[in-house]
Amino acid sequence: MYHSPVLAKECIDALAIQPEGTYVDVTFGGGGHSRLIMEQLDENGRLFGFDQDQDALQNALPEANFTFVQANFRHLARFLKLHQVTAVDGILADLGVSSHQLDEASRGFSFRFDAALDMRMNQHSDRTATTILNTYSAEHLQGILSAYGEVRNAKTLAQAIVQERQTKPFDSIGNFLAFIEPYVRGQKARYLAQVFQAFRIEVNDEMGALEDFLKAAFHVLRPGGRLVIISYHSLEDRTTKNFFKTGNIKGEIKRDYHGAIFRPFKILTKKAILPSNEEIKRNSRARSAKLRIAERLDISAEGFDWD
Repeated sequence: MYHSPVLAKECIDALAIQPEGTYVDVTFGGGGHSRLIMEQLDENGRLFGFDQDQDALQNALPEANFTFVQANFRHLARFLKLHQVTAVDGILADLGVSSHQLDEASRGFSFRFDAALDMRMNQHSDRTATTILNTYSAEHLQGILSAYGEVRNAKTLAQAIVQERQTKPFDSIGNFLAFIEPYVRGQKARYLAQVFQAFRIEVNDEMGALEDFLKAAFHVLRPGGRLVIISYHSLEDRTTKNFFKTGNIKGEIKRDYHGAIFRPFKILTKKAILPSNEEIKRNSRARSAKLRIAERLDISAEGFDWD
């Protein structure tokens, strides 16, 4: 069962929905945000819901002006073009893993269950957490654990993983948890969450997909269109902030041939909007959520060093 959408009212307000407009929910999931968007649209409005997880299809909205697209949001522009859409009025992204994926034991996202080490959001992908644990070098594992999970003893754990798999390859959450027990530092649940987050991000190339999505979002948003993003960890939030400010994930100031600074968005949230204590009590997934909002300015990327 899918849980309530995070920061629902705040997201709908942020989109400043025009009844006849065209909107995209690029992380459709259970359709909670999409249902609220649809309530604001008239028969001329259009809504597209993107999700690479085939399980999300069962939640597709029945309205004729809703279109479900089973694809990663990094392909936003290409799939909209297939539907003869070149410009939209608002885009919503609720990043991270969905409640459904966390609660479905067989998907392997959570250390609360014993299952295969999977973690794929796209179940047709070849790369799983098992692949990573059993084939990546110690140096590669250390980089993932450090960058994506901020795991304090990333080097020690990475080396131990490589040593362990030589005699006992990893094949389940259960045997991985038994192995990792001596290496836990600090509060156990937090440590495991960091490790699992790191592997999940790598399995799904989440940071690469986010960068591709942000670039695509700039190109398909009309001037004045809103980009609304909920992030759940510092890496996502920093990437979003940097892109809103500069049009690139590193936050580097870009200038055109005449020295003009590239400012792609008007930032509408100086500080991220956080969920209320009441919402966190109702929905624990909201605990680490940060909402940022930007409005597309009437500027072209032409003449700037985009990358």
